[in-house]
Amino acid sequence: MNAQPHTLNLPDLDHRYRVVQWATGKVGARSLRGIIAHPTLELVGLRVHSESKEGLDAGELCGMAPVGVLATRNLDDIIALKPDCVMYMQEGYDLEDVCRILEAGINIVTTRGEFFYPGKMDPEIRERTEAACRKGGSSIHATGSSPGFITEAVPLVLASVARRIDCLTIDEFAYIPESCSPEMVFDVMGYGRPPGTEFDPNLLSHMAQCFEQSLSSLADALSLELDGVEASGETATATDRIEIAEGAFIEKGTVAAQRITVAGMRNGQPLLRFRANWYCATEIEPGWTLGETGWRVVVEGDTPFDITIKLPPTAESVVEQMGGYTAHRAVNAVPYVCAARPGIVTIADMPQIIARLS
Repeated sequence: MNAQPHTLNLPDLDHRYRVVQWATGKVGARSLRGIIAHPTLELVGLRVHSESKEGLDAGELCGMAPVGVLATRNLDDIIALKPDCVMYMQEGYDLEDVCRILEAGINIVTTRGEFFYPGKMDPEIRERTEAACRKGGSSIHATGSSPGFITEAVPLVLASVARRIDCLTIDEFAYIPESCSPEMVFDVMGYGRPPGTEFDPNLLSHMAQCFEQSLSSLADALSLELDGVEASGETATATDRIEIAEGAFIEKGTVAAQRITVAGMRNGQPLLRFRANWYCATEIEPGWTLGETGWRVVVEGDTPFDITIKLPPTAESVVEQMGGYTAHRAVNAVPYVCAARPGIVTIADMPQIIARLS
């Protein structure tokens, strides 16, 4: 447990914070739009990786009118702007870039899973990140929808009426063909493969790392001791031939659903548990209980809950819609991270994040 007494610094919600968006993928583009429309955030810079995007207007890159901020690929240009905060949302991460930003006294809000909880971070990444924060007097905070909102913010609210939790289980449900191409479904995510094939170790390792940090942060905030965190993967097969796109089929008897479980354990039993249920069909063997896209949170204890959170479709594509759930919590966190103590800050190191809506 790493919890230490500290003062929660309140942000000035009327201050105008100067912000740089870093990357314009599905999450980054939604973050960019959120910053531009935010009443107290000012977009002052945009970092991109593609040569084809360099020099283009930030507004045009996220489907809005031009805003007069041009994209750059030069980190020195970003640091020279002296923003209050960088929204770091690239795929993968570059620790050298992260540390240079922090050393320059610029705060970071990121959706990267490597920075959620210092107690479970890679030791070298933690040491270098904390040293950069000390040098710059800056803060870095990781958040998003999952992990983040559903693994930390929601459980903390539910636990506020409890005095004992025996087990908290978060089930995430996602119908994969809605947001992934057939190539992604088959070639990257491994659906349609024969049963008994080894579970993708890279996928399992990635999920374990992200959610171990978030669940450990939750346990720390609730003063719950964990003996350790365990991760496992399992699959279910289609009971019939399933068409997931025109001309693309998952054959009967091949993998049509995957479940990844990351569990904080105590006395050999799960105490805090996240399960990602990702499926291409509901007609599967064994017959898992699968919900619509969204989450189910079950709390067992002296104040039990069983809550289903559905994510109804909107006029946007599923990819864009899901990007908003991840990006917007990060955007709303900017004033709180800028006010936080220097270092790697968790949800427990800041007041509750309250959105300033326009």
